[in-house]
Amino acid sequence: MGGCCSGSRRETEEGIFDTPAHTISRGLRGKTIAVKGGDTFVGTHDPVIPADGEGPERKVSLQDFHLEAETVTIRRFAEFVEATGYVTESERFGSSAVFAPLLGDIRLATGGVAGTPWWTRIDHATWRQPEGRGSSIDDRLDHPVTHVSWNDALAFAKWVGGRLPTEAEWEHAARGGNRRRRYPWGEEEPTDEAIFCNIWQGRFPDTNTLQDGYFGTAPARSFAPNEAGFYNLAGNVWEWTADPFKVRSLSKQAKTRNEHAKRFSDKVLKGGSFLCHKSYCYRYRIAARMGLSPDSASSNTGFRIAYDIVAGKDSGP
Repeated sequence: MGGCCSGSRRETEEGIFDTPAHTISRGLRGKTIAVKGGDTFVGTHDPVIPADGEGPERKVSLQDFHLEAETVTIRRFAEFVEATGYVTESERFGSSAVFAPLLGDIRLATGGVAGTPWWTRIDHATWRQPEGRGSSIDDRLDHPVTHVSWNDALAFAKWVGGRLPTEAEWEHAARGGNRRRRYPWGEEEPTDEAIFCNIWQGRFPDTNTLQDGYFGTAPARSFAPNEAGFYNLAGNVWEWTADPFKVRSLSKQAKTRNEHAKRFSDKVLKGGSFLCHKSYCYRYRIAARMGLSPDSASSNTGFRIAYDIVAGKDSGP
């Protein structure tokens, strides 16, 4: 059950790898922001896409935590690989999902995703070569790392002494605390004139007017941060969270989706990506979500790191 926003690897391939041991040295944290916990909520009473499990709103209680201000960049991920010798799942599978219009040569495509012809499987597409053989990361080291699976993100998190945020923590940070708002910046809908984030502009998937300046990913610190100081919690790249995906509904559709999610151990992703548009994939809202198998990866999926606060120790940057 792949989404319109990204393709699940398990739709076309079987998982064949375990998460490898990797720790050799400890990596440095990125800039973190302290987030006050307490009584808060996750989800919404007014879901736009109920089938995704955006609702109902649920009360939760959070401990204080730290969250990195931006997604992990290609530069930081390269440091992790250099220090540990880690090999991502896309590298071991030998391919990854790429948004076809990003390709310089469509003949590189080696397979598509049913129902979403704009996604294609590309041999040798990895974090090092985001569009396959011959592509480069040299001019985008400050962009979010992509083509990383949940398992890859978890490995990096362990290396820096952190973890992936829960869905509730992610939403709490995006809203700037216990308050209701549709987007990290407030309620105003992004338009070609009011540009708050990196999403699709124009008619998907044929025309992107590039009003925000980007066709693919943007640097991790693009656009204004939300009031709490976090960058790009809407658009740019989907972000893996720690939580298993589940739709809280008794409907037949939800039961089917949950059976699939349990079978493939789907994890929750938040934030939407540069492919989102209100008319097509309205998932750059805080409550929006997506579920993919933990070995899935694509050209619009990344992550950021959270940290527990340990009494008597400084958990800051």
